[in-house]
Amino acid sequence: MFARTPRLLLRPAWPEDAASLAEAIGHESIARMVARVPHPYRQADAEQWLAQPCGATEPRFLITALDRGGAPVLIGGIAIIAGDTGHELGYWLTPSAWGCGYATEAGRAVIAMARHALPIGRLGAWHFADNPRSGQVLSKLGFRPTGQRMERASAGRDGLSPSIHHALDLDEERRGPMPLAA
Repeated sequence: MFARTPRLLLRPAWPEDAASLAEAIGHESIARMVARVPHPYRQADAEQWLAQPCGATEPRFLITALDRGGAPVLIGGIAIIAGDTGHELGYWLTPSAWGCGYATEAGRAVIAMARHALPIGRLGAWHFADNPRSGQVLSKLGFRPTGQRMERASAGRDGLSPSIHHALDLDEERRGPMPLAA
């Protein structure tokens, strides 16, 4: 699947994206705020991730910005994954893209796809307690805190860190068909 928003193109990741992916995600500030990204993140890590299969209800996208002048620029990733609490939304942005509203814009597109094209009734999402900006993005997307907190693993922190769970009921707002680009 692909999705186009006013400023972004969300597209599948391809093997030839390994070098750009490693460069975009290879910041300690990213690794500390996501669960599965080690630091340092090398091209071999990107190649391994790109080779992993996706499940039918687990779309994952690279986020490319179309509004940064010139050619599209890889600025992040967003996915729905089967997590320990059901289907979960996860995302990251390279630091130069922070604070521009890209995570919210990409999140809205992926949630719309989930509502209209995937057999998922609820999405969960976690953020580390020391990353309140991620919680703000989730709130803008309609997620609500569930009250569930737990220590969750972080490869970038090499240990456990307090995390906060949010959820979004997709069935509440299902609408008519959404046009998808193929």
